[in-house]
Amino acid sequence: MTIIIETERLYLRTWEPRDTQPYWIINQDAKVVEFLSGSMIMEEVKQFMDRANQQQETKVFTLWATELKETHELIGFIGLNYPNWDAHFLPAPEISWRLGSQFWGKGYATEGAKATLAFGFNTIGLDEIVSFTVPMNQRSLRVME
Repeated sequence: MTIIIETERLYLRTWEPRDTQPYWIINQDAKVVEFLSGSMIMEEVKQFMDRANQQQETKVFTLWATELKETHELIGFIGLNYPNWDAHFLPAPEISWRLGSQFWGKGYATEGAKATLAFGFNTIGLDEIVSFTVPMNQRSLRVME
C-alpha cells in the first residue's frame, strides 16, 4: 500500500487486490450510481483499479482508493483524473469522488477533497482543477462548494 495523502480520518492510496470486492459492492448501490452510467461489473472494477494505479505512476495523481484510518475499510475513491470527453472547460484535471452511500453525510468527501486540492495545487503545482456534476446531484454540489 502506498499512501499518497493522509488526512485526520482517511488514507488516499494506491489500489490493492483486497479492494476489488468492496469497490464492486459500492458500485452495485443504486444510490451511488444514480447519476452515473450504471453499475460496474467485476471486470470493469479490475480495469478501473489497474488504470488508476498506472495513472498514479505516469501522472503522479489518480482516483485514489480511500479508506478509513480507524478501520482500514475501503469507502470508495477520492482523487484527480483527466476526463476523456469534450467540454469547453477541458482538458483540465478533475477532482472527483465516489463513496459508498453508508459513508455519506459524515464529511469524508469534503475532507478528502480539501486534501486533494492542496495536493494538486501545492504539491504537484497544477494551475487549475475542475469539478462537475448534473444539477440534480445536490450532495456532490455541496462538496464542490
